[in-house]
Amino acid sequence: MNIAAYMAKIRVTAVVFMASALMACGVIYDQQGDCSVKYRIEFKYDRNMEFADAFEAKVPSVALYVFDSQSVLVHQQVAPAAELQDAGNAMVIELEPDSYTLLAWCGVDGSSFTVPTAVEGQTTLSQMQCTMARKSSGAGAYVDSDLSALYHGMMTLDYTDVAGVHTEVMSLTKNTNNFRIILQQTSSKGEVEAVDSSELEFTIVDSNGKMDYDNSLLEDEQIEYRPWSIVTGNVDVDTQSAAVRASDVQVTVAELTTARLMTDSRPLLVVTNRSNGKKVLSVPIVDYALLVKGNYNKAMDDQEYLDRQDEYNMTFFIHDGEWVSSQIIINSWRVVIDNKEL
Repeated sequence: MNIAAYMAKIRVTAVVFMASALMACGVIYDQQGDCSVKYRIEFKYDRNMEFADAFEAKVPSVALYVFDSQSVLVHQQVAPAAELQDAGNAMVIELEPDSYTLLAWCGVDGSSFTVPTAVEGQTTLSQMQCTMARKSSGAGAYVDSDLSALYHGMMTLDYTDVAGVHTEVMSLTKNTNNFRIILQQTSSKGEVEAVDSSELEFTIVDSNGKMDYDNSLLEDEQIEYRPWSIVTGNVDVDTQSAAVRASDVQVTVAELTTARLMTDSRPLLVVTNRSNGKKVLSVPIVDYALLVKGNYNKAMDDQEYLDRQDEYNMTFFIHDGEWVSSQIIINSWRVVIDNKEL
């Protein structure tokens, strides 16, 4: 075979190979339409104290917003989390070449939390703030309901020209926290001397009802979080103390739900006696929470701890109307504080 014939054979082989590759691409992506670039955004809620993915068990819904390099919305998808399970808790999106910012607000129900109505080609990233609903009274803003669980996620995505479906993982942060305040009252003068539980007012005061697109807190009015559940009762106690007789313990359990806790804010838990306006106790809850963090996870920074932890049990002991000691229990760890001047 002469050189000219050999070169002609090579050219024919190359053309056949390219045609075969294009046909193969069409076959491989027949279900997807073509050889386009798609992204599979997988959602995980693993930013918790178990360090395990609890997306299916905890996250109710997902709203995903995609912004281009000019921070303008180009795509959005909203779906109940249950609908994503068959796809591995993921949404599939198709994008044009660009650099993108992906934002997710999850669990927004229009009742506890709201975000602006987003319009593709118009809405910008900075406009996608989340606001907590609140009520108003003569004393100011307050929340007295069990807030729906709210989650936030954000990531950058650089487009690739490699055809196929590429998986990216978005980790979510939970923004809502449940507080269980347990108040145990004892009296050396008999049960009737304890403060009537109906006269106790529980509040957590903070200014954290507006979250920016990056999950930082925006300036907001002061908000009173009030209990959405209060349970009271008496407990029989076997004690050797002459000062506290059996059946003298009165227990009140109040549950409150708040928005995100931040290390640079100072939310206060306040318990007040309505009958005389006297504060039974007033404590900075972030300081209390971080006392426990220091015992077993010193390597974790304070904000990460507050973001991972979402349930707090705080027990306070009142004797003859005075706060004598307290303890905070989180994930079975307990700190007992006897100094009421914290």
